Amino acid sequence: MLQKISLDQSSKLKVQNTSQQPVISVCHLDYYFGRGELCKQVLFDINLDIYSGEIVIMTGPSGSGKTTLLTLIGGLRSAREGNLKVLGQEISGASKRQLMQVRRQIGYIFQAHNLLTFLTAKQNVRMSLELHDEYLKQDMDQLATDTLKSVGLGDRIDYYADSLSGGQKQRVAIARALVSRPKIVLADEPTAALDKKSGRDVVDIMQRLAKEQGCTILLVTHDNRILDIADRIIHMEDGRLVQEVGKQGSI
Repeated sequence: MLQKISLDQSSKLKVQNTSQQPVISVCHLDYYFGRGELCKQVLFDINLDIYSGEIVIMTGPSGSGKTTLLTLIGGLRSAREGNLKVLGQEISGASKRQLMQVRRQIGYIFQAHNLLTFLTAKQNVRMSLELHDEYLKQDMDQLATDTLKSVGLGDRIDYYADSLSGGQKQRVAIARALVSRPKIVLADEPTAALDKKSGRDVVDIMQRLAKEQGCTILLVTHDNRILDIADRIIHMEDGRLVQEVGKQGSI
């Protein structure tokens, strides 16, 4: 009986919450790289529900499929088999326009901050606003400035990216991801290139701003120092979600 309970838990990782629909719902999702003889399956029967306002951390060894799953949820790859619903939109088999509409409601933070070095911090953040029609008539410079101040970069607003430290660049990336008030933030190893203090500062900022804005965070990491910010921790191995860990480390 105990074994059956464990298997049931690992086969469908979700919060037992019937009062709301999940903002991310993954059901029997498989994914393959390549085609024909070169085809290799990298995700196997992924089932996962994530609800509004949750901070979920996904752990697992390199090559286990964490980033692949994150990019599928973010609409950066096309799912082939299974169902993947994000913010109520089925994105498995969705059109380019439908995918674009979903992406506009997601903030992305990557290990490589991907800032444009020929732009200032404010200009990098403002670029995110320019993708949203509802902000075109607002003072985007002021919105970008206010968001940079909220991540502790009020004195670096007009600095070019090349003039910033690694931790400062990642703070700009966070500001860029959150300035448009997305409903979901997807973060892939955001602290990997940072020292202990900078990494802690970065995730604390993410946690605070996300909670203030009421958005959901799905964060991939190998950094055990930041696991305490999570509402849930899920673990992936060999392309499968194998367990869900509670705040005290229990499955």
